[in-house]
Amino acid sequence: MSKKEIQALRRPFLKELFRNNKFNLAMTVIAALFGAATELVISWLIKAVADLISGECPYGFGTLLMVAGGAFALFGLGWILDRTFLSEFRAKAMKQYREYVFHRLMEKGIQAFSGENSALYISALSNDVNTIETDFIGRLQTTIQVGITFVGALGLMLWYSPLLTLIAIAFSLLPIVVSVVLGNKAAIAEKKVSDQKESYTGMLKDALMGFSVIKSFKAEKSIAKLHDRSNADVAEASKKRTKVNVLVSYSSGIAGAILQIGVFFVAAALALSGKGITAGTAIVFVQLLNYVLGPIQAFPTFFAGMMSANSLIDKLAQALNKNVSEEGEQIPPQLTEGISVKDLAFAYEEGKPVLCDVDMELRAGGCYALVGGSGSGKSTILNLLMASSKNYQGEILYDGKELKGISTGSLYDLVSIIQQNVFVFNSTIRDNITMFSEFPEEEIDRAVRLSGLKKLIDEKGADYLCGENGSGLSGGERQRISIARALLRKTPVLFVDEATAALDAETSFEVLDAILKLDGYTRVIVTHDLDENILRRCTGLFALKNGAVSEQGTFDALMAQKGYFYSLFTVSQR
Repeated sequence: MSKKEIQALRRPFLKELFRNNKFNLAMTVIAALFGAATELVISWLIKAVADLISGECPYGFGTLLMVAGGAFALFGLGWILDRTFLSEFRAKAMKQYREYVFHRLMEKGIQAFSGENSALYISALSNDVNTIETDFIGRLQTTIQVGITFVGALGLMLWYSPLLTLIAIAFSLLPIVVSVVLGNKAAIAEKKVSDQKESYTGMLKDALMGFSVIKSFKAEKSIAKLHDRSNADVAEASKKRTKVNVLVSYSSGIAGAILQIGVFFVAAALALSGKGITAGTAIVFVQLLNYVLGPIQAFPTFFAGMMSANSLIDKLAQALNKNVSEEGEQIPPQLTEGISVKDLAFAYEEGKPVLCDVDMELRAGGCYALVGGSGSGKSTILNLLMASSKNYQGEILYDGKELKGISTGSLYDLVSIIQQNVFVFNSTIRDNITMFSEFPEEEIDRAVRLSGLKKLIDEKGADYLCGENGSGLSGGERQRISIARALLRKTPVLFVDEATAALDAETSFEVLDAILKLDGYTRVIVTHDLDENILRRCTGLFALKNGAVSEQGTFDALMAQKGYFYSLFTVSQR
């Protein structure tokens, strides 16, 4: 992507930091203004007192004391404003940023995580957000204050001695160059840390989700080595970032010291040569140089933080811009004719077809089963029917309307899917059925009854906590929750993808039996379980082989052919 395109993607993320937050920011700026004014007044007082001692000050001691008291009162007012509004500004900025990122994440299509790394988003909402808050938002107010002080100090310096000010500006070029050069290095180092933390988060997620596999295959040591390697990469990237930050800090400090010492010696030389520079002016120039140095020393750090924040936001914005649910034609949430699949071909990788010339007619209200060996394309067909990808050839028609032209939002009002891996949230049974939405009680009761969950709820109650990913439930109970979810949505089309693969024979039959008893639904079932009692009740069967429909028809018709399906069924009964 071009630089302008990336900046355009970044812009709405940055706006979220300041949306409805400008008043809080303005108050912190006013606090910074008061703080800067206090520091400049104190600088003026230092010159005035030095000149008073040498007899060159037009103001009396009492007047200077009153000015000092006013300066401290101004400082106190600034502190009150800062304490009240700075925390509110930071908290609101990051709250809005997180909400915006998460809402954008929810706008992605159902295919988003089939080819994307979810660890990127986990890292973006944890590690990267902390970096943005600390290195950018956290330093913003301080940078504003030192910037205001810089302008005021420069104004006073010009008033006291334009010649000495020009000399100071010449000395200032060195710190400015240092800040620009090293700021870019710091941004690159910060992005490297983010990338390594993202990789580590992904590795950690895999290890925890696959813990049972690790234990059963006694792979603890191997996985620990992978963890240690990824952890070491994070540590190495963090070490390099620290080295760059130290280089920025020390280089800025050295450049600032050269500026301060150089100007001080020039001021002393001018004072000794009688060029109109008083002792008080020489002293105050040293004091004011601190305020000139402040921005020069703070800017590299803030600039590096801003560049780091921008690079992290850019990475996230580009990821969120992919696989977004596309708008299309709105279709009614009903199926009157059926689903037609014509000459369907699809490949995940170019040159490696998964489906070839698939033709299927699924009439509304019917129940169809897709059977075949592993890798035959059964689940891929269901995923494509759910708009997991639009990079297919051929046609997928819902009541004659091509799927590519249908909005995904209205499609999901028409279809639901029950998958083998049912995700159950760490909440109540009721919340997992309703997916945290409100439904009439009678509709919930109906879904519970038809899915076979009534016994579970009678025993444990609707408020029973299911545990992390349903750890407090059996496999059959989780599948029934998945069925209840689909029934509660009342979508007329129900896809079932290997929903009983991990269940015992008795529970598998109970789950499929519950699905087959759902009158008025169009059901498409992918199943490995070739149970005659189930298959005989299906309107039609599609036997897939090597990504194509080898045979189709009723159970009896396919058995009579004694072809591919007959062989599959016969082998499964042994």
